Amino acid sequence: MSETDFFPHWDKGIYSIRTDPAAVDCEVVCEFLGMAPWNSGLSREALQCALRNSLCFSLFERDRQIGLGRVISDFATYAYLCDVYVIESRRHRGLGRWLIRCVLEHPGLVSLKRISLITHDAQDFYLDSGFQFPPANHYMEKLARP
Repeated sequence: MSETDFFPHWDKGIYSIRTDPAAVDCEVVCEFLGMAPWNSGLSREALQCALRNSLCFSLFERDRQIGLGRVISDFATYAYLCDVYVIESRRHRGLGRWLIRCVLEHPGLVSLKRISLITHDAQDFYLDSGFQFPPANHYMEKLARP
């Protein structure tokens, strides 16, 4: 797969989704995620490191970043989708659904066995995009010590 194939972009009128790592406006993303209700408490430096080491789907209105979806993956079997957002003033325009559709259509992700995510308040949104609740007995995690 060529770099062009791995970092596709999509256009929809004045909106675009770019996967080129250079497209991410780290300052805008860090500012939004720093105030997000699901904020994990990462330092700005740690969040910038996470962005650099992830496949980011940057949502733009012209040249202004207004949303993001971040994917962590081995690109062979599994991906974890996180930090998905569209700024409040641009919600309810179908941009979030379009963003998720682009994630699921990415050539490096379409053949994966599993894409997972965790959400506290958007279950219906993701159910409409084909995500399901896994069997509760199979999911496990180890949390870092405080």
